Amino acid sequence: MEVEQILHMNGGEGENSYANNSLTQKEAIVKAKPLLEQSLNDLYCNGFPDCITVADMGCSSGPNALLPTWEAIDSLDKICNRLNRKPPVLHSFLNDLPGSDFNTVFKSLPSFYERLRTEKGHEFGSCFVAAAPGSFHARLFPPNFLDFVYSSNALHWLSQMPKEPMSEFDIHRAYFDQFKSDFSAFLKFRSEELKCGGRMILTLLYNDSFHATSPGEPALLVIKDMISEGLIEESKLKSSNFPIYAPYVDEVKQVIEREGSFDIHQLETFHVSWLEGFVENDNEGLDKYARGKYVTRHVRAVGESLLSSICGDDAIVEEIYRRFAIKVTDEILEKGRGAFANLLISLVKKL
Repeated sequence: MEVEQILHMNGGEGENSYANNSLTQKEAIVKAKPLLEQSLNDLYCNGFPDCITVADMGCSSGPNALLPTWEAIDSLDKICNRLNRKPPVLHSFLNDLPGSDFNTVFKSLPSFYERLRTEKGHEFGSCFVAAAPGSFHARLFPPNFLDFVYSSNALHWLSQMPKEPMSEFDIHRAYFDQFKSDFSAFLKFRSEELKCGGRMILTLLYNDSFHATSPGEPALLVIKDMISEGLIEESKLKSSNFPIYAPYVDEVKQVIEREGSFDIHQLETFHVSWLEGFVENDNEGLDKYARGKYVTRHVRAVGESLLSSICGDDAIVEEIYRRFAIKVTDEILEKGRGAFANLLISLVKKL
């Protein structure tokens, strides 16, 4: 599977768009803000630069795409007010795969700049936003170009599906090996692009099966049911795994330490409910599966491009998501489960 050519969040602003179904990802960005502010404070106070260049790796589309940039502005504004210094110019690069809906993002820039003028006035320095399309598993910027790298809900995506494992026992090893290769490459290339002492804030899904659940579990059960009913070819089952790996915390630490370019400054974990942002109205109160449909729209906004490439039939895709809403309600939400486990890491480039 050519992930880079296929993967993209659902664009536009429709019912199943990422723009309207990304509140769980927004909550992860919000929870990372205190560590972001602390990291920017350390970076800024080490030399008081006139311009700070940041890159958001895997920014996706919709309102979340500009949220880290806004939080960087807000953090720097607070820092400089406290120090009684003029805020620096902020140069923010938004990175994602070429298939991402950059058009919707840049249509929102006028309102973003208007908000900046309204809330910050002339107190904050200039902010310039640009796109940097491409895979973050490769080089994206010149050497010693960036001051700060941010990435939220992106690094658990693999650059490609792992090689076909010989047995069920080998599946975890195959996925971890691919993650190890991808994450090592990410660290290596970012270390080349960051200036000495540059910093990174990374948030990714991690493996915490005791407290959290992957939406892939009910999805796989739905596909198996449809195969047994003759609605999907059995050959589709092997290709229905997504190129996602949620590593264990120790696996992430191991890769960082072995790659050797960064020191781990801080590491935290937190959980975000699948139902983040869900508000049950009077009509939905009569629908047992309203919560499941809400989760389904969020899952669909992220994974529909891949599922469509596997199934190749819009009617089959619709039926999978219809059944998914029922399955996720009955077998997960009704049992009080359903949360994403997030790993938050602050890294500093070694001198």
